[in-house]
Amino acid sequence: MSRNSSIRRALAGVAVTALALAAAACGGGDSGETSAATPDALNPSADLKTQTLTVSNWDAYMPEDLPAKFEQKFGSKVTVTKHATNEEVMAKLTAGGDSGIDVAFVSGPFAQALAEQGLTEPIHPELIPNLGNLYPEASQLAYDVGNKFSVPYTWGTTGLCYRSDVTGYDPDSWNDLLTPRPELAKKITMLQTDRWLMLPAQKALGYSANTKNADEMAKVKEKLLAAKPNLLAFDDTTFYERLVSGEAALVEAWDGWCNYGITDNAKIKFAVPKEGSDLFVDTMVILKTSKNKEAAHAFINYILDPGIHTWTVENILYKVPNKAAMEALDPALAKKYPNLAMIPAELMKQETLVDLGEAATDYSRIVTEVAAS
Repeated sequence: MSRNSSIRRALAGVAVTALALAAAACGGGDSGETSAATPDALNPSADLKTQTLTVSNWDAYMPEDLPAKFEQKFGSKVTVTKHATNEEVMAKLTAGGDSGIDVAFVSGPFAQALAEQGLTEPIHPELIPNLGNLYPEASQLAYDVGNKFSVPYTWGTTGLCYRSDVTGYDPDSWNDLLTPRPELAKKITMLQTDRWLMLPAQKALGYSANTKNADEMAKVKEKLLAAKPNLLAFDDTTFYERLVSGEAALVEAWDGWCNYGITDNAKIKFAVPKEGSDLFVDTMVILKTSKNKEAAHAFINYILDPGIHTWTVENILYKVPNKAAMEALDPALAKKYPNLAMIPAELMKQETLVDLGEAATDYSRIVTEVAAS
């Protein structure tokens, strides 16, 4: 199982500054209804041997031998370029002209921002028959209802990751982080990336994780400032290691990253707070500038094959929205990592993160002010 930190950046990279830059010019919003580009006329019988692909993805986020296997099966040579964060690849894709990238892996709100600018090719379902392997809920994601311009790759939620032997109880509320029991003071970490630093206070106050209301944002900031003295740290990368070592007792964590801690200490548990949480998604998009759109669709279709997509769960420990792939997993995996057994209906109870548009700068400002206080 790979636990390279560059795998886990898919989430840590969803800071909102790039979204503000990418979406401000096009009025990116939170409805999930975007002004997608007009579909190109594609040839279902195209000779894929004449097409080549450049795929931009996070390091180790798909099987290393997948490009070679795809080329062997379809004849299309695949070159993989790596990006460390959503912001990095967004800078390439929104710079103007042809980025040279055919398929990009980005998080949901970033896919929405790209589509708002007409930078993505609408998905041609007839060229991706393996869309039928996805859960129905995978087509109901708020940033792209109907999978018009993106295809989901992984999904999950954020919650409480904790050492039950250290806490002495099972926390079930964001307030366990924000106003902890005295004995847990300075044994708590929260995520520092904009959307997730805001999340506990937003949900504890009964607000949307996508709120743009100025009064609500002010109250979120106030709650975060009040919580800070009890924190050990804001930590996006080593929080589960702090749990394993015992330095921390309770941390805010993405479900898959909590699984990395469970790997090393079976007493670590994960819980979604009773106030609710987010639903985050990493997606695949095809760029409008691609000259190899038939091969790009074939590549996404290949990834959605259960034999391929199960690798993601087994190696990265994140859920995938692929019903056939999830049902093919060894049941022992979900027994060891219980949050892998979370069903789509449970995930859909959480709030899908969407593009904030210009309001993204307000999130960044508040996070900066809280961190500097």
